[in-house]
Amino acid sequence: MADFEERRSLLGGEDEGSFTDRRAARGPGRPLPAICDPSHLLHRVVVLTFMCFLGFGSYFCYDNPAALQTQVIQDLNLNTSKFMQLYAWYSWPNVVLCFFGGFLLDRVFGIRLGTIIFSLFVCVGQVIFAAGALVNRFWLMEVGRFVFGIGGESLAVAQNTYAVNWFKGKELNLVFGLQLSMARLGSTVNMNIMGWVYSKVADLVGSPGHTALGASLMIAAVTCLFSLICALVLGFLDKRAEKILHKEQGKTGEVIKLTDVKDFPLPLWIIFVICVCYYVAIFPFIGLGQVFFIEKFNFSPAEARAVNSIVYIISAPASPVLGFMVDKTGRNVIWVFCAVVTTLAAHMMLAFTFWNPWIGMSVLGVSYSLLACALWPMVAFVVPEHQLGTAYGFMQSIQNLGLALIAMAAGAILDTRGYLFLEVFFCACICIALMAVVMLYFVDYLRGGDLNWSASARAKLLKEATSDAEIKRRPSKLTEGDLARLTPMSAFGLRNRYLSRLGTQIPHHCSTHLSSLAHRSVLK
Repeated sequence: MADFEERRSLLGGEDEGSFTDRRAARGPGRPLPAICDPSHLLHRVVVLTFMCFLGFGSYFCYDNPAALQTQVIQDLNLNTSKFMQLYAWYSWPNVVLCFFGGFLLDRVFGIRLGTIIFSLFVCVGQVIFAAGALVNRFWLMEVGRFVFGIGGESLAVAQNTYAVNWFKGKELNLVFGLQLSMARLGSTVNMNIMGWVYSKVADLVGSPGHTALGASLMIAAVTCLFSLICALVLGFLDKRAEKILHKEQGKTGEVIKLTDVKDFPLPLWIIFVICVCYYVAIFPFIGLGQVFFIEKFNFSPAEARAVNSIVYIISAPASPVLGFMVDKTGRNVIWVFCAVVTTLAAHMMLAFTFWNPWIGMSVLGVSYSLLACALWPMVAFVVPEHQLGTAYGFMQSIQNLGLALIAMAAGAILDTRGYLFLEVFFCACICIALMAVVMLYFVDYLRGGDLNWSASARAKLLKEATSDAEIKRRPSKLTEGDLARLTPMSAFGLRNRYLSRLGTQIPHHCSTHLSSLAHRSVLK
């Protein structure tokens, strides 16, 4: 039973008979070890490990500018608005390319080749970014962030699609939590180590400056190379599973079209609004947070980097725990509501009080982790499986549109109005997200959706759907009359049937072999 549950979680609920057929197809040899068997939980844990590290390098290098905010501004002689262009250039290509990344995963490259290509973009982009700093050419750094962005968000789409393909079912929220945990581990290490790396490199080259900055960023590119290796290994394991389990990659029996976007249900559009309005109050704030803590709370640069990274530090261990909790309880919309409310409270504490910022940032870290675990899996509940890549790509696309616009707006607001007005702006964005969550609850309730169902109710529905599917696949039992009609008649039986149609009365002991049609003819 446990093996069947594991197999069903991996392959999306195929019947047990097909699984037995595949096992038989392996031949009379010895069964595969658990760690090598794609249908076994242990092997899927190995796949999950590479899946989690797939985004490590991308998340590590994404926040390189935030970790080196003061160094970048001083070494390159920039203002805040110009500095935030590094984040805007990352987001701009994904307004379009992230959506097409999901489409390409579904229709052109496939999940394996697409993941490798996007990982290459991340590596090349980071190298160009570091080279721009080395030669003190800010435009070249912007080009590098643009190329890095082409791969970064599309790689996140590929990671999400891998997760759904391997773990769709009751484990999905936990898997999303683990992926977020490892990604944020990369962001945490970046926030706390890049300042130290810069100081060591500056000592080696003799003085701080653009050369030390470029060398530090080039060292960070090693993490992108590590993620590329994970993409290659993950592609090999997925291809191997396809051969062993006799399943075709990306074959769902449906043809996806770009025009499918107009058919996305209303709850999915509301999820998009929540995603955009929430994350624009998180990432731009962290990108500008180091100077905020130095100016308002008189922190040292090291203390400011530490408190600025607490969101990612908390997210790393909290995400799988909170994902497991959401898996066990369900009620995704309620959990999203709680996350948005606590995020609003955290921003208000940072904006309007002088309480220790560790409190507000810790609350922000927990709420950020909870929202990610509850919000992103809801996409799989409202769209067909063959549209998942496109749906996740579109979600990332409009998220990056919001991040690009808000990054530029945040830099301009900070240069002209200061941090207090910027925090009020972030609070307004969170309020819009809160209204969208309330709307999602009522829309889902009126449409009879399952976004806010308990885990037990979803499990019951899945069980009933699986039973119905098995009943439809199972051949129906033939009745005695059906068997009689299928049995070839003897010459004696054909003669008696002919006589019965003429109205001749046949003795009862001679009519037992007649079909039901013959009996109906006699009655007529």
